[in-house]
Amino acid sequence: MTSISAGAAASSPVRTTMPRTTPKGHNDYTELSQMVVSSGLMRRRYGYYWTKLLIAPVALAAVVTVFVIVGDSWWQLITAAVFAVLLTQIAMLGHDAAHRQIFRSGRWNDWVTLVIGNLLVGMSYGWWQHKHTRHHANPNKIGSDPDIDLPVISITPAQADRRIASRRGPLRWVIAHQGVFFFPILLLEGLSLHASSVRRVFSPDPLRRRSIEISFLAVRLIGFVVLVFLVLSPGIAFAFLGVQLGLFGVYMGMSFAPNHKGMPLVPADVKVDFLRRQVLMSRNIRGSRLLDTAMGGLNYQIEHHLFPSMPRPHLRAASGMIADFCRDRGVTYTETGLWQSYAIVVRYINRVGLGERDPFECPMLQQRQSV
Repeated sequence: MTSISAGAAASSPVRTTMPRTTPKGHNDYTELSQMVVSSGLMRRRYGYYWTKLLIAPVALAAVVTVFVIVGDSWWQLITAAVFAVLLTQIAMLGHDAAHRQIFRSGRWNDWVTLVIGNLLVGMSYGWWQHKHTRHHANPNKIGSDPDIDLPVISITPAQADRRIASRRGPLRWVIAHQGVFFFPILLLEGLSLHASSVRRVFSPDPLRRRSIEISFLAVRLIGFVVLVFLVLSPGIAFAFLGVQLGLFGVYMGMSFAPNHKGMPLVPADVKVDFLRRQVLMSRNIRGSRLLDTAMGGLNYQIEHHLFPSMPRPHLRAASGMIADFCRDRGVTYTETGLWQSYAIVVRYINRVGLGERDPFECPMLQQRQSV
């Protein structure tokens, strides 16, 4: 019997199903896909998405209007927090469009994502698409998933070894105890997302609609900063931008962090079938519909990875069906509470920094080695 990841098993609120051997040559994903399609869970939700697409620019315009009316006041730090929450929610809507969840037309989805991502949020669609596509293809696979190759935090023991070896004194201690600093570092994530977007659109690498991406980013990033300094005095303006960018980064990071970090890592030379590749390396976060809204549906990470174009409103309904299917096929399906997931992430990252070897081994690799 294959075991689940060590970090998940160590936390009692985590619910899992324990896998058994699957008959060779049986394509579980094809069977699951037929079930999901026949249930109607892949049908478009135009009413839901058109409502959000209309509300998003109206809400953003309303907050900008309030910002201008309030004027040069420290009360604007509250406005900055509202901007951070609203922009994260809009970014999640862009994520849905990028995954073709809104329209049947790829062109319509592309343009919605460009407007939402580049013009409203200030993130390059081309940069995100290149990075996110590789993540979906190989979640948590060493050498293939860019989301486990972070510039500051070590996700694999090899990364930690390299960074510790190249540092001396206090920096070695910081790396060894990196779990403590994970969430504070998210305060810089908003700035990092904007900077990565700008680098991508000006890089020599191929990029569709480069001129449009540059134009939209320039209007959003330059225009927003100019507006802030026109309305606010320099001291309040810098504080406003710090709060807005910091909370935006924290909200984005706390929505994405629980999904895969602390789940099994797949060695570069191990091949896993599609169903297990997506389910075994992903974690769901259980909760109310309010949590569904707050996390933009990302709390159903297993369903999203299995069916990226499934409209967000259907993910909750799909989760029960997919959990039952995984249980019947002996595939580990992991879900936990939100705060428990953060504890798992911090504990895992800290264990990597402290040098523990392969604390979260891929269940498929364990099964292969036990044969």
